[in-house]
Formats: sequence, structure tokens, C-alpha cells
Amino acid sequence: QVQLAESGGGLVQAGGSLTLSCAASGRTFSVSAMGWFRQAPGKEREVVAISYSGGSTFRSTYYADSVKGRFTISRDNAKNTVHLQMNDLKVADTAVYYCIQDPTMLGGRLIGGSWGQGTQVTVSS
Repeated sequence: QVQLAESGGGLVQAGGSLTLSCAASGRTFSVSAMGWFRQAPGKEREVVAISYSGGSTFRSTYYADSVKGRFTISRDNAKNTVHLQMNDLKVADTAVYYCIQDPTMLGGRLIGGSWGQGTQVTVSS
């Protein structure tokens, strides 16, 4: 069973930056899509970024429109880690961020995958 452990969350002022990291166990990391989603109180889960495995013929990354140009996802298959560099953070980015392996989306909604415990990101004005 895959285990995912997020780190790097915290409190930052608007306009600041944070980098989230996720360490994954398991042998399937290199062939898995890895991503991040977030959930704010009272809101739906939002997938913010996905890094597809090297075997994907569609694309290498996905970003939600709300974070394009500000967030960057990267992965290190040798270390089974995935990172989310978040720049120019906004108050609206405040949420618990979860690392997810093999996210499944339907109609734009996240409906499956394996995720960790999450890490809180709070952006103050």
C-alpha cells in the first residue's frame, strides 16, 4: 500500500512563496501520475497540479487555471518525491494541500487516488 507524507506547509504573507514536498513509498512511483490537490473549509477539492509519468503520451503536467504561472510541480523518481513550488501566494490559496498518487478525475472533479494526511498552507493578507 502506498504511503504519502507531505511537508512544507506553513504561514506566509500574500505574495510570498512556499515549497511543499511529498515523500512516497512503493515501487510504482515512477510510473504513476503524482499531483497535489487542496481543500479549503466548505469548498470542494481542487486539483492544482499533476505530473504525469514518463509513459504518458498526452502531456507531462496539468495545472489548474487558478495556479497557472504561479505553481510549479516537479518530481524526482530516483527519490520518490514530488514537490510543489508555490509563488505569489494569495489569500485564496489558503487550504490543506494533499499529495496524491494516480488521481482520477471525472467531470473536473477528483474522484479517486491515494493521498496523504495533508499539510496546511495559510496565506495572510
